[in-house]
Amino acid sequence: MTLSPPAKRMLWLILCALPLLAGGAAVYYRSWGFLPFAGGALLGTAVNAAKVLLLERTVNKLAAMEGDAKAASYARLQGMLRFLLTALALAGPAFANRRGLPIAVFWGAAAAALAYQLAVYTLKMSEKKRK
Repeated sequence: MTLSPPAKRMLWLILCALPLLAGGAAVYYRSWGFLPFAGGALLGTAVNAAKVLLLERTVNKLAAMEGDAKAASYARLQGMLRFLLTALALAGPAFANRRGLPIAVFWGAAAAALAYQLAVYTLKMSEKKRK
């Protein structure tokens, strides 16, 4: 599957957020205690990359689909799937905290989950400037 330029830009922005988050955690903790946060950020980044790939696949399939009702239903279903993916990525570390996993994993995943919204916003603003 070839990616469109906007999808490549979104992936690049999301992947750039990971070292920034891990570096910020390393500076904050000043020890190996940043690893749970970095692990959560890695989990969130992987989920965001999967969401971008799902979004790209959805857009390509919608472009080839005929019928507004069928396309709208498919788009809605795919949107819910991406939402569920994010919910699972956040709920997993949150519930694993009861089993002894540090809460920093959850916060790392939550911080990385925001990278998707940041990438969408940046892409939208750069498109607006080009017009």
